[in-house]
Order: sequence, then structure tokens, then C-alpha cells
Amino acid sequence: MAGDAGTELSRGGMVTKIEAGRIATAGGTAMVIASGKTLNPVRQITEGGRATWFAASGNPVTSRKKWIAGQLAKNGSLHLDAGAEKALLTGKSLLPAGVKKVTGLFARGDVVSLVNADGIEIGRGLVAYDSEQAAAICGLKSSEIEAVLGFAGRSEMIHRDDLALRPKDGQNETEAR
Repeated sequence: MAGDAGTELSRGGMVTKIEAGRIATAGGTAMVIASGKTLNPVRQITEGGRATWFAASGNPVTSRKKWIAGQLAKNGSLHLDAGAEKALLTGKSLLPAGVKKVTGLFARGDVVSLVNADGIEIGRGLVAYDSEQAAAICGLKSSEIEAVLGFAGRSEMIHRDDLALRPKDGQNETEAR
């Protein structure tokens, strides 16, 4: 119904705009489509001008965690002790002390898998250290990071805002944090 590009000079038509709206709203962001042919289109919208609104379908934090959990490519793994797993399940960040082993090659900000003591992936997160640094500080207290690495990095290996846990059987994503 929306159709393709209107002319050969167009970059995409209404179909492209609707797809952009779908992406934005799934990410927890509202979007508006309005005419760019009028002067001051934003003012036109705020004064009740014609526009098409796409309301956000989720909250940005939940959407971010879904994005982290859904990443197919993981660059490594952090193997956790039972205490770290328990802390994560209560909404805490992952500290170096709870990491027993680091596998794979990854850079700071990459997605890594979180593996519990039974070898089961319990979640994924955006790691604050590259694999070499993570291996050097795993098992250590956060207060020891600077002495080992030579700089004061983050106290968390993965901050809770950068972490998505897998739901357990019978549990929904919200309950899994």
C-alpha cells in the first residue's frame, strides 16, 4: 500500500520510512514523518501540522538488553564461579573476582558469553576490558586492577546495564533482568 520510491531521484519511498519506524519503535524510540518541503517542519509539527507518528513499543533499556542477548557473534567467554552467577541473578554487575577463566579473543566493548560453573551460557554482555586484560585481572578484587594493569579501569568486568541474562525455563525476559 505504501509503494516504492516516487521518482528516480528518491532514496526510498514510504516503505523505507515505515521500515525505519519499525526499527526505531522496536528500539524504544518514537519517530515522526513530516513534510520537508515546508519551512521549519519541526515548528509545523509542534503547532499541529500534518505528520505521521510512530509510538515507541518498548523501553530503551529493555530494547538494549534484547539487542545484547540477541547478538549471534560472540568473541569470547567469561567463565564464572557460583557466587558471580548468584550476584548477576540479583541484578549486580560482574566483577573480576567472580571470573574464573577467560577464553577467546575480544576487544573492549565486544559481546562475550557468560558461562556458569556447569558450562551453561547464562547470558551475554559488553565487556569493559580486552581479552588479555580480562585474563590478567580475572579472580582479582576490583581494588587490585590498577596494580596489575597499570591504570585504574572500571571496577566491573561487565556493568549490569551492559548485561543480558538468558531466561530460565518458565521465566520471561523481564524476570531474567
